[in-house]
Amino acid sequence: MPNGRVLYGLWICLALSYLCARIHGVTEERRRSLRDTAKEMFFHAYNAYMDNAYPADELMPLSCKGRVRGVEPSRGDIDDALGKYSLTLIDSLDTLAVMGELKEFAAAIKRVAQDVTVSNDVVVSVFETNIRVLGGLLSAHVLASLFRSMGNIYLSSYNDEMLTLAEDIAKRLLPAFNTATGLPYPRVNLKYGVNRTRPDGSLQSDTCTACAGSNLMEFAALSRLTGNPVYEQTARKAMNAIWQNRNKVSNLVGNVINVDSGRWVRQDAGVGAGIDSYYEYCLKSYVLLGDVTYWDRFQKHYDGIMRYVRHGAALVDVYLGNPQQRAKKLHGCFASILARVTGFKR
Repeated sequence: MPNGRVLYGLWICLALSYLCARIHGVTEERRRSLRDTAKEMFFHAYNAYMDNAYPADELMPLSCKGRVRGVEPSRGDIDDALGKYSLTLIDSLDTLAVMGELKEFAAAIKRVAQDVTVSNDVVVSVFETNIRVLGGLLSAHVLASLFRSMGNIYLSSYNDEMLTLAEDIAKRLLPAFNTATGLPYPRVNLKYGVNRTRPDGSLQSDTCTACAGSNLMEFAALSRLTGNPVYEQTARKAMNAIWQNRNKVSNLVGNVINVDSGRWVRQDAGVGAGIDSYYEYCLKSYVLLGDVTYWDRFQKHYDGIMRYVRHGAALVDVYLGNPQQRAKKLHGCFASILARVTGFKR
């Protein structure tokens, strides 16, 4: 059975989603209509992928073919999410369960168990692989275990295959964290581990704050589900390194950090890309794990953001060493996380 706190966190998220709809005056008829529209949109994309692209990682919408790493022209860093592990299917597993499509959910789990391998000779993003592959497999395992315990006929034969695969991928990510600070390298080869030398000959030594600090929820959940503490310990060490290197006056963090020294390579501090999900994981790690350490850190970060980053309705980047000085103004699309946080605090 899944760890109780993991299930508790899942149900809290589902309950909050429902309550938000009720609080904002959405009628039951409207809610059902929106639900059906969302399901129709999902299956339009899901079926197109399964019919035209599977087992490739992604569907190319114009050619209706699968995108295979190393076969199609490179798109640069965006391709680091592709590991030849049927990414879109893994990404879709928990959505199938949440939508109540348990027959297809069970069938998709069987496909992943039979077809997917994570030992490929390919360099992937630690961040993307963690949140999408490890996270997708763990959530699928928790949901499959839950429905199995409830006697669902489609999941009766589920035998923890998603958890086994999740631990396999996590073990392949662990070498990225073997640094002096505990901060992970941004990329790792799923078969051979870390190669510090990039294709252009430069050394891999820097990572963004979000990439380094957005692993604890998945790694801790894996530790709690398997009984192996090393994953949670590893992710906690990375988050601790970011916290220890924050600006002690403003409690803000920079955008890019050196994994060997812990020094900030880019000192622009804000709430946008490169930082955003680190703050998110401070809050959510508290919700999931019940560890007040992360609530205390979140509060201090939040206060720093409200004092230095928020200027009326605008959100700006500031210099870490001198937060009174603006680095650049952010577009409104980067305000989403702060907006959610502000509503939460209220």
